[in-house]
Amino acid sequence: MTRTEIFRQEILDTLQNNILHFWIARMQDPRGGFYGRMTGEGEIQRDADRGVVLNARLLWTFSAAYRHLGDKQCLIAAMDVQDWFLRHFVDHKFGGVYWSVQADGSRKDAKKQLYAQAFAIYAFSEYYAATGDDQALKEAVNLYHVVEKFFADAGYGGYIEALDRDFSPLDDMSLSAHDRNADKTMNSHLHLLEAYANLYKVWPDAQLGQKTADLLTLLTDRIMDRETGHLQLYFTRDWGVIPAGCSYGHDIETSWLMLEAAASLRDIDIMNRIRPIARRIGEAGLEGLQPDGSLIYEKHEDGSLDDSRQWWVQAETVVGNLWLWKYHGLETSADTALHTWGYIQQHLLHPEGEWWWACDAEGQPDTAGDRAGFWKCPYHNTRMCLQVLEVI
Repeated sequence: MTRTEIFRQEILDTLQNNILHFWIARMQDPRGGFYGRMTGEGEIQRDADRGVVLNARLLWTFSAAYRHLGDKQCLIAAMDVQDWFLRHFVDHKFGGVYWSVQADGSRKDAKKQLYAQAFAIYAFSEYYAATGDDQALKEAVNLYHVVEKFFADAGYGGYIEALDRDFSPLDDMSLSAHDRNADKTMNSHLHLLEAYANLYKVWPDAQLGQKTADLLTLLTDRIMDRETGHLQLYFTRDWGVIPAGCSYGHDIETSWLMLEAAASLRDIDIMNRIRPIARRIGEAGLEGLQPDGSLIYEKHEDGSLDDSRQWWVQAETVVGNLWLWKYHGLETSADTALHTWGYIQQHLLHPEGEWWWACDAEGQPDTAGDRAGFWKCPYHNTRMCLQVLEVI
């Protein structure tokens, strides 16, 4: 077998047996839906709260896996997630989706985070692409209209980070304990772009196409630092930059997601404009690449580093380098992707399924971080596997 054939086989085996099987066999709740958490030590917390991000990403994961692999177990899992999601996360009174619910499905945190609306659009549109379920498309389109009605900032452009349940202003808009309380963020705009582009593939509405193109312009003109090529992370409402360093993982992720979004619009002028910018952002992210093939997490405002090797960052490094190789002609990037994959195999694949949250600089796993949970989802690593199978 050639190295490419071996790579594809390793990826397929990881997708089927390390990732998808883990979630179906270990995390699926026989009462419906999926448990909210497994600790880094492998303890399932059946009564843990369930987050919308995890559940939207589960819906996307099993839908995308079924669409690509035709595995009916994935279809059954996707149907289960969608049913639970519709019953417990969708706000049938005000619209949009809640941030979290309790294990029994009762409402916990009803705030409306832009990031969450984006992932729900992404998930429902993927489920529709996989199954043709009209209800899923209806939900995705409804959420798109919610975002445009309540989150879009007519005065300064872009989208507000978070609102209360009834879409009134919210004092604390921070996405997580790690994030700043800012009016607008790179992260939410990136994933709204991803969601809109995915919806546009199955619902090519002209206004949606324009909004997707506008998000690309925001990334290039407002969010990217023209001097460094890195993405700036936090902003005031009028797009004043709140200094916060840079995220190497988001740089490399954005470099391929924005090119994929541009391709979905089928506009050669947009593609020609975005291609060199995408390459520059990708190369900026690779400033964090280490000799062992791993990518460190981020650089702080003071120049200090968070040198943890987080699972999602390594997954995005593989994909970003494959796109730099295939769509930008950077021959050495294929070797970099393989090198990072080797690091993942050696340090991040958990022998009992899924990936460790992170490793330290010496390659030791972070056992304190969740193996499954509110933020530890099978989205980045499943997407990496599917991208490898598509790109090479």
